Amino acid sequence: MSGLVCTNDRNRSARAFRRKTEERNYWILLGAFILLGIAATYGLLVYNNPVPVTSPSFIPVVKRRMVAIIAMIIAAVCQSLSTVAFQSITNNRIITPSLLGFEALYSTIQTSTMFFFGARAFISLTNMQSFIFQVIAMVTMCLILFGWLLGGKYGNLQLMLLVGVIMGTGLRSLSSFMRRLLAPSEFDILQARLFGSVNNAETSYFVVAIPLVLIASVLIIAHSKKLNILSLGKDVCTSLGVNHKISTIYILILVSVLMSISTALVGSLTFFGFLVATLSYQFAPTYDHKYIFPMALAMGFLVLTASYFFMNHIFNAQGVVSIIIEMFGGITFLIVILRKGIL
Repeated sequence: MSGLVCTNDRNRSARAFRRKTEERNYWILLGAFILLGIAATYGLLVYNNPVPVTSPSFIPVVKRRMVAIIAMIIAAVCQSLSTVAFQSITNNRIITPSLLGFEALYSTIQTSTMFFFGARAFISLTNMQSFIFQVIAMVTMCLILFGWLLGGKYGNLQLMLLVGVIMGTGLRSLSSFMRRLLAPSEFDILQARLFGSVNNAETSYFVVAIPLVLIASVLIIAHSKKLNILSLGKDVCTSLGVNHKISTIYILILVSVLMSISTALVGSLTFFGFLVATLSYQFAPTYDHKYIFPMALAMGFLVLTASYFFMNHIFNAQGVVSIIIEMFGGITFLIVILRKGIL
């Protein structure tokens, strides 16, 4: 009996990974994904470039393509970190901020602008003031909605999901009604903006977006240890001396900032965050966010850069990249729900 106890004690470990082989595989996969992301980035910058490398016009073309690369980095950071952090504090790996009607507000803002002010005003509103207004509006809505998760005696995950779905459905219905009343030319302009695409990003937005994303990302990553505890649930969290309510609200604020910047910058990417988070959990078999976050960042950037490279330069299908990503993300979402059987 004593020999059995000693053997079990030797097998126990407080490490992030259960076995050393899992840790070794993690670092191999992380390095491979980073290298593949870099390769896809290089392909986006120089592959199929109409200007020769020796031409003076080569660098300006690369700089224009760099705008899309920076937008991909911002979107990957925002979507991956916010989704993983949100799923941890809700202790649910299916629900994401995007599924709670968050991006429906973006669609409503864009559609309302076109409906009430026309195409000329819609195009002219692509400026810093419009970007800041969208970010503030979405953060405010997000905080109000997420506040129901903790506020009041009726605040719970099921109620929050129900309210989010109802709000999202209502806003989408309102947007759909206004779009049906638009002229065909106005509808085409609006539809191009509503599709999630890095081409929607403006270089002037980076002055505000990049510092906010850096600050929010650093703060979330710095709370990796607390997220490990928060993911265990409210009772365990409280017993370990962590204020569950304050910590959750703090993370929700950071998630709101990241999601609002991503949506206002590149548009709606409903299932992208879920796809990245789900793949990260598969390739990082640990509950330690210190390892999950790097995998999610590498995976998010690889998915975006590889998708745009293959669809733009291999299959010559520039306008369907976000649709393909959303399709695979939606399929992954259905597979996970069917496997688990519950939300």
